Amino acid sequence: MSDKILEFYRGGRDDEGRTLDEILDWPDSELEAVHDFIQWLFPLPERSGANPCAPVLDVITIEDFHRSEDLQQRLRQSFLRMLHFYGLAFEGGAVRQGPDFAARSSNWLSPGNHNHLRLTRMLRSLRLLGLTAESSALFHALAEIYQNNRTRITPRTFQFWENAAEVI
Repeated sequence: MSDKILEFYRGGRDDEGRTLDEILDWPDSELEAVHDFIQWLFPLPERSGANPCAPVLDVITIEDFHRSEDLQQRLRQSFLRMLHFYGLAFEGGAVRQGPDFAARSSNWLSPGNHNHLRLTRMLRSLRLLGLTAESSALFHALAEIYQNNRTRITPRTFQFWENAAEVI
């Protein structure tokens, strides 16, 4: 089933017939409204409760991502697109709040928001697939956001982010 992930990242289609490039070109409103793409952009070894038909990572696929600069670059594109969706930017090896952070974060910076789960998935998938610097940079940005928004992000969510980034 992991072959589906490699095929998708190499230009193939997901179960809904969408390519990676098509998803990355979606407007933010579509990224918010559609819930079955994130498992393809940021796969994990465990089956998704939200999208149980999505493929899962295996050791071979993880190794392929580590060995392939092309796969790493495509994953980085997914990372950058989702950062933009959240109002964040990757600059100089760090994730920072972008100029439109206040407007974009109003969509996801609230307790129990489904985007917190997406961020958890991103942190772990990036780390597993070899973009550890990006995962770490995202975690550090989220830690700062958490420190400044403790009424909008629960301690439980932050613990999930810590675990996904393996900082504890």
